[in-house]
Amino acid sequence: MIEINLMPDVKQELIKAQQVRAKVIAVSVAIGVISISVVALLAAYIFAVQSVRSSMADTAIENGSDSLNSVEDLSKTLTIQNQLTKIAALNDDKKISSRIFDVLNAIIPPAPNSVQISNLSVDTDLQTITIEGQAPNSYAAVEVFKKTIAGAQLRFTDSYNEKQELPLASNISTSNTSYGEDSSGNKVLRFTLSFNYITELFAPASKNISIAISINGNVTDSYLGVPQSIFVQRATDLTEGQ
Repeated sequence: MIEINLMPDVKQELIKAQQVRAKVIAVSVAIGVISISVVALLAAYIFAVQSVRSSMADTAIENGSDSLNSVEDLSKTLTIQNQLTKIAALNDDKKISSRIFDVLNAIIPPAPNSVQISNLSVDTDLQTITIEGQAPNSYAAVEVFKKTIAGAQLRFTDSYNEKQELPLASNISTSNTSYGEDSSGNKVLRFTLSFNYITELFAPASKNISIAISINGNVTDSYLGVPQSIFVQRATDLTEGQ
């Protein structure tokens, strides 16, 4: 049997084009339906599921807040807990100001240039030590006292367990120098002496503290006490005519 295709080529191309268009339209419609479905699902999740989850979270927060508010003395408890977390840091930063007695035991000159202290103050913010004292009727004792402080060296072991030696004081100055009379009626020279000390003196990281006086090689062990005889009442002013 012989078949003869009487359909022209143009007609065949048109039919193929229509078939391709139908497939493209079908695919586009399918993609559109899928996209609409995805959007619908996302919208349902956002406006339904998320709303429910948000409502549940708000409820949990409110319940937790009510539970905390029902605790007696809650603010005090939280304050104490906050302070407890800072104890370690405060302990590391505390100043061991009792070492001032080791310093005094080392820098007080021996007789005949000994001095007596009527008032002592330590300013840990400015890192200054101020001494109000009196000495026998001589400026030499005050100068010896000043030079002794200038020659003082702080020996200690640092946080790396290494031995260090640093000058103890700087900016040493004397003021308010005047004559007076002590409780025994003796004439004395009153003075005020101040200086800046190094941070390591009172730092808790500094261990095995001792004071060395370079002018005579004297080293004071940090465990020795301070003689009570160096603390006296401040001398009174001399009356006119004396």
